[in-house]
Amino acid sequence: MLKNYKYYLENLDCVNCAKKIEDAIKEDKRFSNVLVNFSTLTISFKTDIDSPFNEVFKIIKKVEPNVFVYVQKNEENKQDLELFRFLLALLFLGLSLLISNQIIKEGLLIISYLLLLYKTFIKAIKKIIKSHNIDENALICISAIGAYILKEHMEGLMVLLLYVLGKILEDKAVNKSRNSIKDLVELKASYANLKTNKRLTKVKSENLKIGDLIVVKKGELIPVDGIVTNGTTQVDTSGLTGEAILKDIKEKDLVLSGYINKGEVIEVEVTHTYYNSTAYKILELTLNATNNKAKTETSVSKIASFYTPIVLVMAILVALFLPLISSITYQDSIYRALTFLVISCPCAIAISVPLSYFAGIGMSSKKKILVKGSNYLDTLTKCDTICFDKTGTLTTGSLELKEINVYNKEYTKEDILYLASLGEIYSNHPIAKLILSANHKKLDTQEVKKFEEIDGKGIKFAYHNKEIKVGSASFCKTKKKENIFISVNDEVIGSFIFDDHVKENASKVISTLKSFGLKTYMLTGDNDTFAKMVASNTGIDEYRSQLLPDEKFTAITNLQKDHHVIFVGDGINDTPSLVASDIGISMGSIGSNSAIEASDIVIMNDDLQSIPTVLSIAKKTKKIILMNIIFSLGIKVLILLLAMLGIAHMASAVFADTGITLLAILNSLRILKD
Repeated sequence: MLKNYKYYLENLDCVNCAKKIEDAIKEDKRFSNVLVNFSTLTISFKTDIDSPFNEVFKIIKKVEPNVFVYVQKNEENKQDLELFRFLLALLFLGLSLLISNQIIKEGLLIISYLLLLYKTFIKAIKKIIKSHNIDENALICISAIGAYILKEHMEGLMVLLLYVLGKILEDKAVNKSRNSIKDLVELKASYANLKTNKRLTKVKSENLKIGDLIVVKKGELIPVDGIVTNGTTQVDTSGLTGEAILKDIKEKDLVLSGYINKGEVIEVEVTHTYYNSTAYKILELTLNATNNKAKTETSVSKIASFYTPIVLVMAILVALFLPLISSITYQDSIYRALTFLVISCPCAIAISVPLSYFAGIGMSSKKKILVKGSNYLDTLTKCDTICFDKTGTLTTGSLELKEINVYNKEYTKEDILYLASLGEIYSNHPIAKLILSANHKKLDTQEVKKFEEIDGKGIKFAYHNKEIKVGSASFCKTKKKENIFISVNDEVIGSFIFDDHVKENASKVISTLKSFGLKTYMLTGDNDTFAKMVASNTGIDEYRSQLLPDEKFTAITNLQKDHHVIFVGDGINDTPSLVASDIGISMGSIGSNSAIEASDIVIMNDDLQSIPTVLSIAKKTKKIILMNIIFSLGIKVLILLLAMLGIAHMASAVFADTGITLLAILNSLRILKD
C-alpha cells in the first residue's frame, strides 16, 4: 500500500538542482507523485517501501552531494561562516594592496583565493565525483583558477568576490521570501489543555481525539476546531480572516483552530482532529502551494537543464578556434572562454521565476487569500469572464422574511404561515428556518403525510388529503414574481418575500473587475425578480436565475467554450461549478472542507475586494516574471557578444551572472510590498 512521505532539505540553493533531484527520484519506479519544493525546502512522494529514507538519501547524495535530508525539520541555528570568510578574504586583499614586497603580496592574494574558493571548490569536486556533472561551482572555479594562471590575479579575485557576495545576498533574499508566510505558522498551536476527570493535562495538539474536552485559557491559541461547551468569551479571528474586531463566542458556538481566546476561560469539545482542523489545512495548503507549478516555471526548469552545457561547448569552441580565424592569441581566446563560463549559469531566471510565484502566493496569504498553486496565479491572468453565485457571495446571506402576500381570501397571513411551517419543520433549508421562526402557533404535524423535498425547487406534503407545495414559481405552477409560493391542490394561495442584503462593496468590486476587462455574470437558484434586483444594484452584466446546481455547471462549461472562466461561490452547494471553472474561488467558507478542497483559491475573510486584490497580485507577478526573463536574457546575450569581441572582462561577466541574479531576486520581492 502506497504511503505519503515528506522530508526536509538543507543546502538546496538552486532551482535547477531541485529539478535534478526530483527527476532522479522519479526515475526509480518505486516512487510516485514526487515533488521537490524549492520554496519550502521539502520533498514529498508516495511509496510502498517501509523505510524509504535511506533510499531517498542515496539518490539525493548522488545527484546533489551537498544537500542534506532530514525526516523532521532541522531547527538548529548553524552559524554560516561564508560571510566571515568573505570579509577575511577582503581583509587579506586589502593588505596585499598596501604591501610592496612581491612574495608577501603573492602570499596574501593566494590566501584570499583559498578563502573565497573553499566552499565553492568543495561543492564542485563533490558534484564531479558523485554525479559526474559540471555545475556553476565548477565553472566559477575553472574561471578563477584560469585567470590566476593567466596572471590576471585581480580579475580572478573579482570573479570570486562578486560571486560569493552575490550568493550571500541571494540566500538572504530567498530566505526573506520563505519568511513571507511565517505568520501562518503562528496559527499552529503546539499544545492543548486536555480535561480528564476534572484534571488538566498539557498534551500535544496532534494527540487530541474527537470528543475530547479541552480548556482554552485567556491569550491561548485554540488548537483544533470544536464546539464551546462551557463559558463565554471573545476571540481574535485575525489570524484566519484578517478581521480586527473581536468575535463574541457563547456556548454551542463553533470555534476554529487559529482563533486566539481574548476573554474568559472556555471549555471546547473537539470536533476535528489536529490534521483535519482549519488552521492546519490552510497552513499545509499554503506551504505546499508552489508544488502546483505554472507552465512558465516548468518551462524555465527545462531550459535551464541544457542552457549551461550549450554555453560550455561554445566556450571550448571560442578557446580553440578563435585564434584560427582572427589575430588574437590563445591566451586571449582562453580568457574570453573563461568569461563565457562565468556567465553560463542560468540562475537569474531559474531562481527568480519560481521565487516570483512564491512571493505572489505569500502576498496573497498576507491578504488572507489562500492560493493553492502558482499555476492558478498564472491562469488568473488569462481569465476574461467571472461568474458569481448570489447568496453569501454578492449578498450577505442573512435572509429575512420581509412580507407575506395572500391571494385567496379564505386564508389569513397566519394561516399561510402555519400551513408552510407544517412542512418546513422537516427541512434544514435556510428559508425553512426563517418561516418556522416567524410562526408563533404550536404545530400539530400528525396529519402531515408523504413529505418530500425536491432539491432546488421546494417541498410538498399531504395535509388533510390536500397536496401542499411550498417553493419556486415553476414548482407551484405560477407566473407571479415573488420569492417563494405556497399552493393547495395546485392553487397558489399566497407567497413569501425574503430580503437578502447586497454587500456594501459589491457594486464597487464589480466595477473594478470590469475595468480589468472581465465580463461579469450572476448564476443563482433564486427567482427572477430578486436576481434582477441584485444584478441591477451591483452592475452585473448578465444574470441567470432559478438554476439548479447541475444547470449552473452547464452554464459554466458553455461559457468555457470561448472564455477562461472564474466562478465565485460559497464552496458547499456550488462544488460542481467550482471544480468545472478554470479558477474556482470560494467565499465565506472558513471551516468548510468542501470549500478548501473544491476551490483553487479560498477567500478567508469573506471580503469581495479580495477578488480584484488577488487578480492584481497575479498580474503584477506575471509582469515581474516577464521583466526578469527579458532583462536577464538580454544582459547575458549582450555580455556574451562583448566577451567574444574581447570588450567585456570577467568582472562584467560576473555582474551578468551573479549581479543580474541578485537584481532579478530583488525585483521578484517587490511583489511582497503593498
